[in-house]
Amino acid sequence: MALPWKLHGDGKNVGALEVVGPAERLTWPRMIGLGAQHVVAMFGATFLVPILTGFPPSTTLLFSGLGTLLFLLITKNRLPSYLGSSFAFIAPITVATTAEGMGSALFGIVIVGILLALVGLLVQLTGIGWINALMPPVVAGAIVALIGFNLGPAAWNNFQQAPLTATITLSAVVLASVLFKGILGRMSILVGVVVGYIAAVLLGEVNFDSVGKAAWIGLPEFNSPANPFTNPELWAILPAFLPVVLVLIAENVGHIRGVAQMVDDQSINKLTGRGLFADGFATIIAGMGGGSATTTYGENIGVMAATRVYSTAAYWVAGIVAILLGLSPKVGAVINTIPAGVLGGVTTALYGLIGIIGVKIWLDNKVDFSKPKNQFTAATALIIGIANYTWQFGDVIFNGIALGTIAAIVIYHVMNTLGRLRGTD
Repeated sequence: MALPWKLHGDGKNVGALEVVGPAERLTWPRMIGLGAQHVVAMFGATFLVPILTGFPPSTTLLFSGLGTLLFLLITKNRLPSYLGSSFAFIAPITVATTAEGMGSALFGIVIVGILLALVGLLVQLTGIGWINALMPPVVAGAIVALIGFNLGPAAWNNFQQAPLTATITLSAVVLASVLFKGILGRMSILVGVVVGYIAAVLLGEVNFDSVGKAAWIGLPEFNSPANPFTNPELWAILPAFLPVVLVLIAENVGHIRGVAQMVDDQSINKLTGRGLFADGFATIIAGMGGGSATTTYGENIGVMAATRVYSTAAYWVAGIVAILLGLSPKVGAVINTIPAGVLGGVTTALYGLIGIIGVKIWLDNKVDFSKPKNQFTAATALIIGIANYTWQFGDVIFNGIALGTIAAIVIYHVMNTLGRLRGTD
């Protein structure tokens, strides 16, 4: 069977004003190199999620690779994207794991995946207008921002365990972003982890015993979601997970719009429903096997923007490489040796950056904060998320992310409706 990509030009050169589209490719040695570059770009963030949540890193890598290949198939090989670990799940996974164990967290991931897939099917049938109406930029930005800022205490808990290592790591992240050019500058998180890890080794904070015992090749650790019908208490953790659906919608829609704009092909926006369904399906598969939930990755958009190569062939290479890495227990063992100080340093920057992405949504969409409806929507949601307000209703506990998300949606739409009725908007 013929491969679906046509050669761009001579397959070796890309003109200054040219782009390599999703259905095109360069020569295969070049595509393999570009695919490996995508692996490096996603790796720094993707492996951090299982480390921070206690999930097996090798399992997460395996399912991120599988999820990427499924995404490409479902979107008809027209939408370049890598599905890496979603940071939006860190807080609810932590809550669920602490309360009921890993199985409960996997149950929450599967439910979110099902809901996202259903949203994708609905968008495929009805279009995306209703999502834009439900989550205007001020609401979407507030939800993304409060998730990042809600994780601040978790970063501090790791930071204070090894302040020197954490400070070295954080400094390396910050400096790498301005000292290096091109793709290396875009991978400042990964650079910071490497520098911090070396410092931790020199300071005697790393234990390599598990690395020596791990096999080079083998299946990763698989886990199954807990059964809510035999353990009804699992339903109580769902409020912590449900707001994440809105974040995944915003991330996927933003990714698809960004790709359509960069390749100057607005027909790609018609794949929004398929993209949402594909990410939901990949998240379900990951949750069923013990991997972290997935989302489209901005890091890889950066790689495409830098190289002007948007070929989906590069993502097939990246997905296959991730699967191979996931089948090496030794790789997972090495990742598991990353100490708390390194995690504390890198997450201080990373969680803050998640919050700033929310702020960027406001800026990019020119949200007018002179209007009370925008002021109170953002202000109330952020305080609820940062302070981690909680409300218990029977066995169900709503945490700061859930309450902040509800507040953002309700406050905006109530104020917007009343403002229009009263003529005060």
